[in-house]
Amino acid sequence: MKEKDILLKGIRDGLPLALRDRIKLTLLLCGPAILAQLASTLLQFIDASMVGSLGAGPSASIGLVSTSTWLIGGFCMANGQGFSVQVAHNIGANDFSAARNVLRQGLAVVLAFSIIFSAAGLLIAAPLPGWLGGEVSIRDDASAYFSIFCMFVPMMQLSFFGVTMLQCCGDMKLPALMDILMCVLDVVFNFLLIFPTREISLAGLTFTMPGAGMGVKGAALGTGLAESITAILIMYFLLVKNRDLGILRHKGSFRPDMPVLRKASGISGPLWFQNLVMRGAYIASTLIVAPLGAVAIAANSFAIIAESFCYMPGYGMGDAATTLVGQSLGASRKDLAKSFSRITLAFGVGMMVMLAVVMYFLSEQIMGLLSIDADVVALGARCLRLEAFAEAGYAASIVAFGACVGAGDTKIPSLLNLVSVWAVRIVLAVLLTPKFGLMGYWIAMLIELNVRGALLLWRIRGDKWMNHNLLQNKTI
Repeated sequence: MKEKDILLKGIRDGLPLALRDRIKLTLLLCGPAILAQLASTLLQFIDASMVGSLGAGPSASIGLVSTSTWLIGGFCMANGQGFSVQVAHNIGANDFSAARNVLRQGLAVVLAFSIIFSAAGLLIAAPLPGWLGGEVSIRDDASAYFSIFCMFVPMMQLSFFGVTMLQCCGDMKLPALMDILMCVLDVVFNFLLIFPTREISLAGLTFTMPGAGMGVKGAALGTGLAESITAILIMYFLLVKNRDLGILRHKGSFRPDMPVLRKASGISGPLWFQNLVMRGAYIASTLIVAPLGAVAIAANSFAIIAESFCYMPGYGMGDAATTLVGQSLGASRKDLAKSFSRITLAFGVGMMVMLAVVMYFLSEQIMGLLSIDADVVALGARCLRLEAFAEAGYAASIVAFGACVGAGDTKIPSLLNLVSVWAVRIVLAVLLTPKFGLMGYWIAMLIELNVRGALLLWRIRGDKWMNHNLLQNKTI
């Protein structure tokens, strides 16, 4: 048995874990999770840089609908959380039969919801760019990108669901490997689909490289195909090969029952509401930035992607916090849950601050990887240097929220996020953007992320956030 599995079993069996062992387990879990975030970030970089080579217009078309794709993606992630947290608690209590029961029901529910999201997205794809205030010249590309994205939403949902289920039982490595594979496939598909057939010179040799020349459409299709292949593989490893959750090796019903659905909705409901209102705020942000023109839209979109290199350790630590807190509370060990929340928080903030320093000094070089437009690079670099001062607060909010999700505590943290985004970011953006342009919007975001971090730290200061143990009055 691997050291990570031995330590996780120690949590479930009530064995004492020294501080050194807790730190070691945290690092063993977060390492693959951070690698997975890195692969996801690279995926965004690849899409952005390939389309960016086509000019500011195609880049702006993707940036215009990016907040809408995040909205759908956020719903898909929230769907799975309501079930994965229950699975983590059941595994912590050594009740693997109940965990598989939740997995079966969750799979049926999230797949049904994803089909609804896909259909709804396709219905609004044509008018969406106009609703968002995009320039007429980029609306056709933006609509086409969003349509293709929506076609692959069920596969994206399966991928998200499979990853969260694997992570909640302590398997962080396989999701990371799948994300890396998706990144490689995305490069290949984009290379063939975005660009037309052309002559390429390599090591003194010139040859013809076939290409579909689909531009923005090729970027969406390439990503969708990569997601589909990895989703199928993730489902195979989860449903067939996984030792604890391989439901195809154990008989059981996929029919949802009310106790499981009530608990899932208790967790996912606030996350759904948070996603709707927060992504709505991001769409409102798009409406604020869109009138600034294609250069500002492209710079804003690329700067957000570039910043993601800073917060990937935070999300990796947040995933680890959800797993460790969930299993600790499932084993009725609040002391461990609180300790893991503190350890992951310290590492998450420390790592993101170090990367913020790198981002500050290499902002122009990073933006240069994403765009060939000098104006886009210069404006995006200014945004990144400003945002470097928000990473500590952002890290605190990400990891603290991950710990709360592991405890099933989603209502108050979601409310705190909503208050922060709407009352601070949007209000300040409305006031500052007309006067300072895109920099005004990023000043508003800098202030808001630090406020959000302070609010989430306040939430986990005591023990109340851990009083949501889903195994109390267990009926599954």
